[in-house]
Amino acid sequence: MSTESSLRADIVEVGRRMYARGYTASNDGNISVRLGTDRLLMTPKSVCKGFMTPDMMCITDLEGRKLQGDRDPSSETLMHLEVYRQRPDVQAVVHAHPPTATGFAVAGIPLDRAVLAEVLTTLGSIPIAEYATPSTKELPEAVRKYIRAHDGMLLANHGALTVGADLFGAYYKMETIEHFAKISLVARMLGRENLLSREEVTRLQDLRGAYGIKAPAPICAETAEDESCQIVQAPAGGGRRLVPELVRQAAESNSAGEIRLTYRELSALIDEAVRSLR
Repeated sequence: MSTESSLRADIVEVGRRMYARGYTASNDGNISVRLGTDRLLMTPKSVCKGFMTPDMMCITDLEGRKLQGDRDPSSETLMHLEVYRQRPDVQAVVHAHPPTATGFAVAGIPLDRAVLAEVLTTLGSIPIAEYATPSTKELPEAVRKYIRAHDGMLLANHGALTVGADLFGAYYKMETIEHFAKISLVARMLGRENLLSREEVTRLQDLRGAYGIKAPAPICAETAEDESCQIVQAPAGGGRRLVPELVRQAAESNSAGEIRLTYRELSALIDEAVRSLR
């Protein structure tokens, strides 16, 4: 396990990188790492992440009580604590506001399309946690919905959150999310995103073990209502008349003939089809 002094230096370096890349502005963002089994090392509030020093960090217990440090811990401590509560395997948490990814979060568009092999292998899909006021107990509640199954997510109208088995692993996932968002934005501006086939997605998922990736990376986000996304092949021929108009238009606009439906939407579609056959 890394020593406390090296972890402090690593947090400083990750904060510097986030600020240099424009993932944070002013005093935005926060970082934490596990320090043993019952303590956390965390960035302080009201400090620019690009100009931190190792002595600025705070040590808290797993309830958020400050144990050591001249400054108070991040105002987003509750969110970090929730992640560690739900994911014993997680050793580090990074929160930032990377501009392009945050733009998707503001627009309410998850990064959940199967278009980049590297993203599918490392992160799977990147859902959006519902909006919650920063620094309040509502934010960890929103994060809890996805953190058990995802190592990275967007925070609606707020930013992005990533976790990892070590600090740099969590930070690199933040880089991946922003990189993916930039590519996705360009592809959408050019007119379309060509989706990978379900077979290729499965193949990429099977390669995770060979890459030494153990953390979860589901293709679609599971919600409290168990509305897992599914890629459903659009009906052909006469069956097309059974598809609701909105879904039909979505299928026709996709050259691959693939559309995304939640379980609830799929159930409604099946019910409609059954009614039309009676």
